[in-house]
Amino acid sequence: MHRPLTRQIAPNLAVLLAGAATALAFAPNSLPLFALLSPALLWLLLHDQPPAKALLRGWLFGLGFFGAGVSWVYVSIHTYGNASVVLAAALTLAFCASLALLFALQAWIGARWFSGRHAWLGFIALWWLFEWLRSWLLTGFPWLYLGYAWIDTPVNTLAPIGGVWLLSMLSLLLAAGSVEALLRRRLSPLLPGTVLLLIALLVPNRWSQTAGEPLQVAVVQPNVPQLMKWDSGYLNSILDQLVDLTEQQPDADLVVWPENALPALYNRIAGRLAPLLQWLETTDTTLITGLPTATRDLNAPERVLYHNSLAALGQQTGLYHKRRLVPFGEYVPLEAQLRGLIEFFNLPMSSFSLPQRELPPLRLGRYAIASAICYEIAYPELVRKSARSAELVLTVSNDTWFGRSIGPDQHLQMARMRALENGRWVIRGTNNGITALIDPKGKVSAQLPVDEIGVLRGSITPMTGQTPYQRVGVWPVLALTLLLLLGLLLLRVGAARKHDRATATGLNH
Repeated sequence: MHRPLTRQIAPNLAVLLAGAATALAFAPNSLPLFALLSPALLWLLLHDQPPAKALLRGWLFGLGFFGAGVSWVYVSIHTYGNASVVLAAALTLAFCASLALLFALQAWIGARWFSGRHAWLGFIALWWLFEWLRSWLLTGFPWLYLGYAWIDTPVNTLAPIGGVWLLSMLSLLLAAGSVEALLRRRLSPLLPGTVLLLIALLVPNRWSQTAGEPLQVAVVQPNVPQLMKWDSGYLNSILDQLVDLTEQQPDADLVVWPENALPALYNRIAGRLAPLLQWLETTDTTLITGLPTATRDLNAPERVLYHNSLAALGQQTGLYHKRRLVPFGEYVPLEAQLRGLIEFFNLPMSSFSLPQRELPPLRLGRYAIASAICYEIAYPELVRKSARSAELVLTVSNDTWFGRSIGPDQHLQMARMRALENGRWVIRGTNNGITALIDPKGKVSAQLPVDEIGVLRGSITPMTGQTPYQRVGVWPVLALTLLLLLGLLLLRVGAARKHDRATATGLNH
């Protein structure tokens, strides 16, 4: 009696564990083999399954995938949202279970429309397509793309050509192709992945050039506890610390303070910062800091909009407003219904708005800076479009929200991929880590220890020239994926018509 039940439970448990194991492919573990093993096992367990069973296994894989991969959400909800352990765990589970529906849908579509000898190609195309969907659907959650696993391997040369997207495609071709080769006992399914692998190993990896002399950068890591940050009683001590650390860097061309380093609107602290502005002018230094800003609504002037912003002060001036807001962290969907329901929905500064117009890029002398606040750096296309006409990339964050979880490591890994994709230096400033300088090859040239007060000093070089990915973006890989799916659908329709004709002929005879 137990054997039929075991045969049902074992594959479902295996697919759940396979999804969870995918997290090992990414930072801080950085074991790219799991970017092959996990999708390979998923395809093996989906192979020749009916749509209903594929739906369940896809959802279980997604539950493990997101449950392990974005477990840091729990820290934000419990530690800083003051939710109980049970409530935080329930909300985290609900979040991961909802995201897992995307894997369930792609598995169901594959079983329903892409069965037969070419089904493995449908599996590859659908996985990649759903990675792309996650970059914009419902504002997007572009986390845990398979391509990130290959940042420290020789095949990372594909990133400047097709971005993280092309590396994800390589991972899928090798994973599903290996399973299919074993099932068929033929090497032909490995051919597409092998060709792309050879291209990665042979292609040159120099697409950008220096645009000027090296610049001296000082990135301040203030390490302000999150529970103190928005307490007005600590405002003066926070400002004193920032100013003191900055005035110790008189030879820096650029000083960076992290996301919302100034926990108050500028007009409230302008007088306190006036001596610092004079110092910046005297030393020919530009300061870029994160802070909240307020603007009038262009459509309703009586209404004030608040933005999560970056401001350039001193030698250069300018403003940047964040363009991708974090749901529940920076704005509350269904605000009228949820605000006040539990304390998590009342987090400080959770009423930010999107910018109403495009602002010119921040500048450092004659060089343009592509800016990204917090998880904006996770959006490959958003950063690509900004970096295309800039010589430097700057990202600031407050990863204190994630504690000592795997979240900050994953965040840094994505910033490294953006440097590699765009052939630009990336300056990463954070409140408590991981503050780093990343070179155009995606390598960390310097970083500060986590949870320590400090200033990261280093030299960076403005870069010019465009990588192939900067020029064309995701579109070539997207077009090939859609063409592949269309071709597979046409093959299915053709096979169905052939079957119908053969059946009709048999009946006539």
